[in-house]
Amino acid sequence: MSDPAAMDVEVVTNVVFAGLGGQGVLKASDILADVAFASGLDVKKSELHGMSQRGGSVTSDVRFGHEVFSPMVPVGEAHYLVVLAESEVDTSRHYLRPDGVLIAPEWIDAQRLTNPRSHNVALLGALSLALPFTTDTWYAALEANLPERLHAVNREAFDIGRSDVR
Repeated sequence: MSDPAAMDVEVVTNVVFAGLGGQGVLKASDILADVAFASGLDVKKSELHGMSQRGGSVTSDVRFGHEVFSPMVPVGEAHYLVVLAESEVDTSRHYLRPDGVLIAPEWIDAQRLTNPRSHNVALLGALSLALPFTTDTWYAALEANLPERLHAVNREAFDIGRSDVR
Protein backbone atom coordinates (compact mmCIF):
# COMPACT_ATOMS: atom_id res chain seq x y z
CA MET A 1 0.00 0.00 0.00
CA SER A 2 1.60 3.31 -1.00
CA ASP A 3 -1.20 5.85 -0.46
CA PRO A 4 -1.48 7.28 3.08
CA ALA A 5 -5.07 8.26 2.33
CA ALA A 6 -5.86 4.57 1.93
CA MET A 7 -4.72 3.91 5.51
CA ASP A 8 -7.43 3.52 8.14
CA VAL A 9 -6.95 6.92 9.78
CA GLU A 10 -9.11 5.97 12.75
CA VAL A 11 -6.36 3.58 13.82
CA VAL A 12 -3.19 4.86 15.44
CA THR A 13 -0.13 2.99 14.21
CA ASN A 14 2.41 2.21 16.94
CA VAL A 15 6.09 1.67 16.20
CA VAL A 16 8.76 1.00 18.83
CA PHE A 17 12.45 1.25 18.02
CA ALA A 18 14.90 -0.48 20.39
CA GLY A 19 18.66 -0.79 20.42
CA LEU A 20 21.81 0.34 22.15
CA GLY A 21 23.24 3.81 22.51
CA GLY A 22 25.02 4.92 19.35
CA GLN A 23 23.11 2.65 16.96
CA GLY A 24 20.81 5.35 15.62
CA VAL A 25 17.58 4.41 17.41
CA LEU A 26 16.63 8.05 17.92
CA LYS A 27 17.59 9.04 14.38
CA ALA A 28 15.47 6.22 12.93
CA SER A 29 12.46 7.33 14.99
CA ASP A 30 13.00 10.96 13.92
CA ILE A 31 12.95 9.90 10.27
CA LEU A 32 9.75 7.87 10.66
CA ALA A 33 8.07 10.73 12.53
CA ASP A 34 9.02 13.14 9.73
CA VAL A 35 7.66 10.77 7.08
CA ALA A 36 4.30 10.42 8.84
CA PHE A 37 4.05 14.17 9.49
CA ALA A 38 4.93 15.02 5.87
CA SER A 39 2.14 12.64 4.84
CA GLY A 40 -0.39 14.73 6.74
CA LEU A 41 -0.79 12.60 9.85
CA ASP A 42 -0.73 13.54 13.52
CA VAL A 43 2.49 12.26 15.07
CA LYS A 44 3.69 11.82 18.63
CA LYS A 45 7.13 10.58 19.64
CA SER A 46 8.85 9.71 22.90
CA GLU A 47 12.32 8.52 23.85
CA LEU A 48 13.90 6.61 26.69
CA HIS A 49 17.66 7.11 26.65
CA GLY A 50 18.72 5.02 29.63
CA MET A 51 22.47 4.53 29.58
CA SER A 52 22.79 5.46 25.92
CA GLN A 53 26.21 7.07 26.34
CA ARG A 54 27.61 3.72 27.49
CA GLY A 55 25.91 1.49 24.96
CA GLY A 56 22.90 0.89 27.20
CA SER A 57 19.32 0.31 26.11
CA VAL A 58 17.54 3.00 24.14
CA THR A 59 13.92 2.92 22.99
CA SER A 60 11.84 5.39 21.05
CA ASP A 61 8.10 5.25 20.38
CA VAL A 62 6.45 6.75 17.30
CA ARG A 63 2.66 6.89 17.03
CA PHE A 64 0.84 8.29 14.02
CA GLY A 65 -2.69 8.47 12.68
CA HIS A 66 -5.58 10.89 12.21
CA GLU A 67 -5.44 11.96 15.86
CA VAL A 68 -2.91 10.79 18.45
CA PHE A 69 -3.29 11.68 22.11
CA SER A 70 -0.25 10.10 23.78
CA PRO A 71 3.36 9.63 22.64
CA MET A 72 3.85 6.40 24.57
CA VAL A 73 3.11 3.01 23.01
CA PRO A 74 1.33 0.90 25.62
CA VAL A 75 2.89 -2.47 26.41
CA GLY A 76 1.49 -5.09 24.05
CA GLU A 77 0.27 -2.52 21.50
CA ALA A 78 3.15 -2.01 19.04
CA HIS A 79 2.22 -2.86 15.47
CA TYR A 80 5.93 -2.87 14.61
CA LEU A 81 9.00 -3.41 16.78
CA VAL A 82 12.23 -2.43 15.02
CA VAL A 83 15.24 -3.76 16.92
CA LEU A 84 18.76 -2.68 16.06
CA ALA A 85 20.67 -4.92 18.50
CA GLU A 86 20.07 -8.65 18.83
CA SER A 87 20.48 -8.34 22.61
CA GLU A 88 17.40 -6.09 22.73
CA VAL A 89 14.98 -8.46 20.94
CA ASP A 90 13.88 -10.35 24.04
CA THR A 91 13.95 -7.32 26.32
CA SER A 92 11.65 -5.36 23.97
CA ARG A 93 9.35 -8.09 22.69
CA HIS A 94 6.69 -7.27 25.32
CA TYR A 95 5.85 -4.10 23.37
CA LEU A 96 4.52 -6.12 20.42
CA ARG A 97 0.85 -6.86 20.03
CA PRO A 98 -0.02 -10.51 19.27
CA ASP A 99 -0.28 -9.79 15.54
CA GLY A 100 2.63 -7.31 15.56
CA VAL A 101 5.70 -7.53 13.36
CA LEU A 102 9.22 -7.83 14.75
CA ILE A 103 11.81 -6.35 12.41
CA ALA A 104 15.02 -7.83 13.77
CA PRO A 105 18.64 -6.88 13.00
CA GLU A 106 19.29 -10.08 11.07
CA TRP A 107 16.68 -9.07 8.50
CA ILE A 108 19.47 -7.10 6.86
CA ASP A 109 22.78 -8.52 5.67
CA ALA A 110 25.03 -5.94 7.32
CA GLN A 111 27.94 -7.01 5.11
CA ARG A 112 26.11 -5.53 2.12
CA LEU A 113 26.07 -2.08 3.69
CA THR A 114 28.76 0.37 2.57
CA ASN A 115 28.71 1.89 6.05
CA PRO A 116 27.71 -0.40 8.97
CA ARG A 117 26.43 2.67 10.85
CA SER A 118 23.56 2.85 8.33
CA HIS A 119 22.04 -0.41 9.61
CA ASN A 120 19.28 1.65 11.26
CA VAL A 121 18.35 3.16 7.90
CA ALA A 122 18.38 -0.27 6.24
CA LEU A 123 15.91 -1.48 8.89
CA LEU A 124 13.77 1.58 8.11
CA GLY A 125 13.79 0.40 4.50
CA ALA A 126 12.42 -2.95 5.65
CA LEU A 127 9.78 -1.20 7.78
CA SER A 128 8.82 1.04 4.86
CA LEU A 129 7.48 -1.98 2.97
CA ALA A 130 4.72 -2.33 5.58
CA LEU A 131 3.74 1.33 5.83
CA PRO A 132 1.62 3.41 3.44
CA PHE A 133 4.17 6.11 2.63
CA THR A 134 5.80 6.86 -0.71
CA THR A 135 9.45 6.13 -1.27
CA ASP A 136 9.99 9.79 -2.20
CA THR A 137 8.67 10.86 1.21
CA TRP A 138 11.12 8.48 2.89
CA TYR A 139 14.02 9.81 0.78
CA ALA A 140 13.09 13.41 1.64
CA ALA A 141 13.02 12.58 5.37
CA LEU A 142 16.41 10.86 5.12
CA GLU A 143 17.90 13.94 3.50
CA ALA A 144 16.29 16.27 6.04
CA ASN A 145 17.66 14.28 8.99
CA LEU A 146 21.15 13.44 7.79
CA PRO A 147 24.15 15.51 6.66
CA GLU A 148 24.53 15.81 2.90
CA ARG A 149 27.76 13.77 2.92
CA LEU A 150 25.71 10.78 4.19
CA HIS A 151 22.79 11.02 1.77
CA ALA A 152 24.05 8.57 -0.86
CA VAL A 153 25.21 5.86 1.56
CA ASN A 154 21.97 6.02 3.54
CA ARG A 155 19.75 6.02 0.47
CA GLU A 156 21.64 2.91 -0.63
CA ALA A 157 21.12 1.33 2.83
CA PHE A 158 17.40 2.18 2.72
CA ASP A 159 17.10 0.53 -0.70
CA ILE A 160 18.95 -2.56 0.55
CA GLY A 161 16.46 -2.77 3.40
CA ARG A 162 13.60 -2.63 0.92
CA SER A 163 15.04 -5.29 -1.35
CA ASP A 164 17.07 -7.67 0.80
CA VAL A 165 14.87 -8.45 3.76
CA ARG A 166 16.01 -11.89 4.90
